[in-house]
Amino acid sequence: MSRRPRILIGSVATVALLAGLAWVNRVELMMRVIGVAVEHRYPTRPNIPVHWDSGPDPAGRAPQERPPNIVLIVADDLGWNDLTFGGGGVAGGTVPTPNMDSIAAEGVNFTRGYAANATCAPSRAALMTGRYSTRFGFEFTPTPPGMMQLVGMMSDDAGPRMRPPIYGPGGFFAGSDRNGMPPGMPPSEITLAELLAEHGYHTVHIGKWHLGRTGGMAPEEQGFDESLLMTSGLYLPEDSPDVVNAKQDFDPIDRFLWAALNFTSSYNGGESFAPARYLTDYYTDEAVKVIEANRDRPFFLFLAHWAPHTPLQAAREDYEALSHIELHRERVYAAMIRALDRGVGRVLDALREQGLEENTLVIFTSDNGGASYIGLPDINRPYRGWKSTFFEGGIRVPYFAKWPARISPGTTMDDPVHHFDIFATAAVAAGAPLPKDRKMDGVDLLPFVRGEAAGVPHRELFWRSGASRSALVDGWKLNKSDPPGRRWLFDLRTDPTEQRDLSAENPVRVAALERALAAHDAEQAPSIWLPSIATAKTIDKDLSIPEATDDEYIYWSN
Repeated sequence: MSRRPRILIGSVATVALLAGLAWVNRVELMMRVIGVAVEHRYPTRPNIPVHWDSGPDPAGRAPQERPPNIVLIVADDLGWNDLTFGGGGVAGGTVPTPNMDSIAAEGVNFTRGYAANATCAPSRAALMTGRYSTRFGFEFTPTPPGMMQLVGMMSDDAGPRMRPPIYGPGGFFAGSDRNGMPPGMPPSEITLAELLAEHGYHTVHIGKWHLGRTGGMAPEEQGFDESLLMTSGLYLPEDSPDVVNAKQDFDPIDRFLWAALNFTSSYNGGESFAPARYLTDYYTDEAVKVIEANRDRPFFLFLAHWAPHTPLQAAREDYEALSHIELHRERVYAAMIRALDRGVGRVLDALREQGLEENTLVIFTSDNGGASYIGLPDINRPYRGWKSTFFEGGIRVPYFAKWPARISPGTTMDDPVHHFDIFATAAVAAGAPLPKDRKMDGVDLLPFVRGEAAGVPHRELFWRSGASRSALVDGWKLNKSDPPGRRWLFDLRTDPTEQRDLSAENPVRVAALERALAAHDAEQAPSIWLPSIATAKTIDKDLSIPEATDDEYIYWSN
């Protein structure tokens, strides 16, 4: 054989080998590219101190004449059973949450408080607007371009799946809406911050947003005078001596996050910088400063914690305080809950120390239920399901409020309430009329809490996320998923934990709820961006447990 053919064959073999190696390692290569892109867009610069604005009441009112301050604290992926208030708690109740619990004990516990969605961004969109987010096409959670497909590829690489991902019309780089804009909440929506700002409130956002950063969708463009934004999602740098990490090899989302995130924030759209310390404590520090700076005027503080969302990272001092917990990932998670509770306590203390407690409406909730992919089976007990499902574990969340001037301590309300009620409740408390130019879905909960209103806040509630939908009508709940073409019917009045599927014996009730769901859907807008994937979610197992043929499951679109 001549030298040229041998060179050609060798070159082809080399190219083939490199291509093969690239294909085998394609996920890792793509994640590295994404990590470099994130670091380029949000480089980790040294911390820049935030100097919060302060000033007098613009109306010159005495403290007793002002409308209430409003503090909205939202945790991320907090499980129903993460708090000790109801007799539960992480690690068998050995991690007390006295500060979060105190909001319910000193005010009202909405025992049937529902998230607006089973994933974060649509839930937050409803909370901020007082409307079903599907009314304005916000049906799915925005993710970085390629994330959901990479997660599917990582699942495929892990071995054959009983229920493989179904790739959708959004395509691999689904990262924009149908008009080419980055996905987010349309600027035409009226946010709670915009409404309150128009009525003399100083408005501040701290933490997660997830409703858009460009095209008029950033917090400081949606009614917030000041915004300390989480621009990425590490709690501390991975190699910091002050952090303890827990990585879940069984979770493709976790693998993606560790590759793609860094440790950055920004203030009012400025350059990114490193938070001053462990993220939950840093947000708490800044929230306390906001309360101190605004003690002389009405303010709205939206404190949107990232905790306890993955990646699981604990402050070392919290981790070391929980040495009785044997499972590493549970100990890290518990330490994150400990930091979150400590932070809530410091915010409540700051209100008390500034003489603002009596006339401040504090609302605490989570954007959705706890996630199966952290590998902890008890976080949503006694409810079935997880984040990304419309079973109760995915959407029933801690939902507390206190306002000493208006809400009696130890109040309990057992009727269903929804995240979009926060908008109306806060607006009415502030004396701000609700928008008249659009359908508002939330209601003011205070008359119901005080026993001044007849009936219930809602006879019907609905949820929608592509393949999965749910309707709750007069205590009957229909969960449906297409695929796999499955229906579940539960009577929550007698079966609040969804153990007995009554669909086979109640076809008439199923049909009635299907009609109610169809009528609701007819009022909603199509999604403003297309989903890129639908993934199977096992209802009764966390992700660390292998699939079985008899598992019940739904498909979740995003």
